[in-house]
Amino acid sequence: MYSLMPHQDDFMYSEAVHTGLVGGFGCGKSFIGVLKTVGKKLEYPGIDVAYYLPSYGLIKDIAFPKFKEVLSSHNIKYKLHETDKEFQTPFGKIIMRTTANPEMIVGYEVGYSCIDEADVPPKDKMSKAFVNIVARNRVKLPDGKENQTDFVSTPEGFKFLYEFFVKNTAPNRRLIKGKTIDNPHLPENYIETLQQVYTNEQLEAYLNGEFVNLTAGTVYRNFDRNENHSDREIEPNDKLHIGMDFNVGNMNAIIHVIDGKEPIAVDEITGAFDTPDIIQKIKNKFPKHTIVIYPDASGKNRNTSGTSDINLLKQGRFIVKTLSKNPAVRDRVNTMNSSFLNAKGERLYKVNTNNCPQYTECLEKQAYKNGEPDKTNGFDHANEAGGYFIWQFKKSKSVRIYV
Repeated sequence: MYSLMPHQDDFMYSEAVHTGLVGGFGCGKSFIGVLKTVGKKLEYPGIDVAYYLPSYGLIKDIAFPKFKEVLSSHNIKYKLHETDKEFQTPFGKIIMRTTANPEMIVGYEVGYSCIDEADVPPKDKMSKAFVNIVARNRVKLPDGKENQTDFVSTPEGFKFLYEFFVKNTAPNRRLIKGKTIDNPHLPENYIETLQQVYTNEQLEAYLNGEFVNLTAGTVYRNFDRNENHSDREIEPNDKLHIGMDFNVGNMNAIIHVIDGKEPIAVDEITGAFDTPDIIQKIKNKFPKHTIVIYPDASGKNRNTSGTSDINLLKQGRFIVKTLSKNPAVRDRVNTMNSSFLNAKGERLYKVNTNNCPQYTECLEKQAYKNGEPDKTNGFDHANEAGGYFIWQFKKSKSVRIYV
């Protein structure tokens, strides 16, 4: 009856407990969400289903017309109770609620739920709503099937869907992406119009369904957790090259190996209390490896525990390579970006994103503020640690290193 785009088809027939379709404007997210909800209603006659949007205004403007269209196209008789926000059908009810008031998601039970525009509410509110939605989605299904709670939305930065599907991925979760350009039925100038209105970051979200920082340009814009990913693990004979950033209460170390000619971040130590603490953590974690530390050069003059941080590292019997001074922030950032993706399209610097989840998150989330990398949200420390090593590694032939 319907000619579905590939991402719509994947969403429609996904059997994951939680399937998310994030996509650009006009890629048919809401329509396929409605279609799957009606399909579940037919699959489970006598069992109610639920559909959620951020506000009652959106329920009226988006959900009502689309459900009417789909129900009518399937010749399903219905009665819309606008006050109760429910469609009554011969197969049971389609219940509509908002995520705006999580505490009001009570008093009913369903067998399937779909959340539309799940990234629009604030992340903490969406998290509370999700807990209550899952609690409502508990009617026992036939043949032992699992109750599904699905999502359709444009990605609105690093909010609920990013946390749920990317940062905290799980075997029962599946993320599907849809692009605006995949829809052949849009007006010819639709994409061109969007390109005239939105920034490059916004276009990545609203045309391609990508998670990007929408509040400002990201610092490490060339990093891509998929394209720059490596499965490389630490091996017994590896020499470990560790970039380190000093901060009392939040010491960070990014551990690298060099495969061939290029570096790979293979592990991380974050949130150590001070320099003696991170020294001990490194010794405990890598007791048999040769360790080379590339620290923040200001550690020669600073201390987190009464003596120079650099001297403490040397007393720990590490090889310590430090510069006379740190590179300019812009130079360090540009070196990192060109290592993630250079002008030839090569991705030379890789990251084991499974072993370095904090570093990966920081690379994705650190934004610019007043023209400088933002240091107020805690995403800077791991990035600086990794950057101190990458700068020295890439510039070692032209920059004097003091050991």
